[in-house]
Amino acid sequence: MTGFTVALVLVVAAAGFLRWRRPAWYWLTFGVTFASVRVLVRYASVMDACGLTVPPSRWRLALARVTNRPAPESRPPRILGFRPTRTGLVLRLGLRPGQDAFDVAAASDRLRHSFSMYGVTSREMRSGVVEVRMTGYDVLKRVQMPAKLDTRPMRVPVALREDGSVHYRDYRAVPHALTLGATESGKSVYQRNLVAGLAPMDVALVGIDCKQGVELFPLARRFSALADNPDTTAELLEALVARMEGVYQLIRAEQRITVAVSDAEIAADIWDLPDHLRPVPVVVLVDEVAELALFASKEEEKRRDRIITALVRLAQLGRAAGIYLEICGQRFGSELGKGITMLRAQLTGRTAHRVNDETSANMAFGDISPDAVLAAIQIPAELRGLAVAGDSTGGWHRIRAPHTSLRQAVNLCNRHADRTPDLPELVPFRPELTSSSAAPARLSKTAPVTA
Repeated sequence: MTGFTVALVLVVAAAGFLRWRRPAWYWLTFGVTFASVRVLVRYASVMDACGLTVPPSRWRLALARVTNRPAPESRPPRILGFRPTRTGLVLRLGLRPGQDAFDVAAASDRLRHSFSMYGVTSREMRSGVVEVRMTGYDVLKRVQMPAKLDTRPMRVPVALREDGSVHYRDYRAVPHALTLGATESGKSVYQRNLVAGLAPMDVALVGIDCKQGVELFPLARRFSALADNPDTTAELLEALVARMEGVYQLIRAEQRITVAVSDAEIAADIWDLPDHLRPVPVVVLVDEVAELALFASKEEEKRRDRIITALVRLAQLGRAAGIYLEICGQRFGSELGKGITMLRAQLTGRTAHRVNDETSANMAFGDISPDAVLAAIQIPAELRGLAVAGDSTGGWHRIRAPHTSLRQAVNLCNRHADRTPDLPELVPFRPELTSSSAAPARLSKTAPVTA
């Protein structure tokens, strides 16, 4: 009996230590078993307490009266599937007649308390079927990406969601995106994860960094073009517009609209073209969009109009030509001048880290989800990297990117430097790599970049 007691005390102490220091290990060893039993045992009573049951049907009541049996109880949603994961539990529920997916979403916080889980989210899979994802611990406190990732062309895993799933930046599904964040909010780390994920792919990276190139300059080996000042940026964007028009001419010539060609083979964008004819897709990363919209003189105003016009044209027409925009900034508001709200309307993906004012959060999510605005302005300053990601459908998630140091991103870009394509339109803007140890020069058309 003494040996059993000692062993029990050691197990309890180990469980408490793991829960305190290594919540992920605790979940995999003890937590998943305790949570599974707790959810399955409490399921019917919790659903009834949360108002997620329906009264018995008339025929069941009539059958109970005829057979002189007690009246049947209210029925909760059917459990269609139950699956433990490395971060929590996944329940797939079949709704009863009269129930709605919004009923489950509205009761998510009550389910979290009732089942003693860290977080509960739900989404409708199809008519009458809702998936409830429960997390057993704070997965965003210490981000650990899963070993197996669903990687596809132009699909980059950049962060972890609060429900334990991976947040992907899929350029073919969401061509253009806006990323906001104040200083020290984690926006630069999010951008590094994007570059690190795109570096091994067959894609051309174009960088616009008007902070003298301090953010994107170290990653220059993997960039096909770089600009560090507004003058070069205007010329670079106009070169991209010219490339876009040339790609459309190629698509037009290869559409093959004849009776003998099936509908699936008719080309409408670069992904419908044969592999040997398909142009390389281009991802344009703008580090600080406000610097491109500010002006102090008439000449600068003309340059600013050229830049914004080119960005709007690329956002409106660039998707089919394989040109994707990633607009980043600390501040994004209508006071940046004409064309800014038109540009925002074309940016389907929205990501907001901690912002200094509610107006920026409104510019990111005000037109798609008021709840996301509230979540964005509540991000604490000590949680760097925590962000709210949404899209034009109104759905949003809390995400956090794993920490990627500048050295890690530089090493990855250098390793895949051979994948950097030479695009004829961007040759004048490609950084020239030298081994000079002198101070870095401006990234103009002819300026070298130190290795």
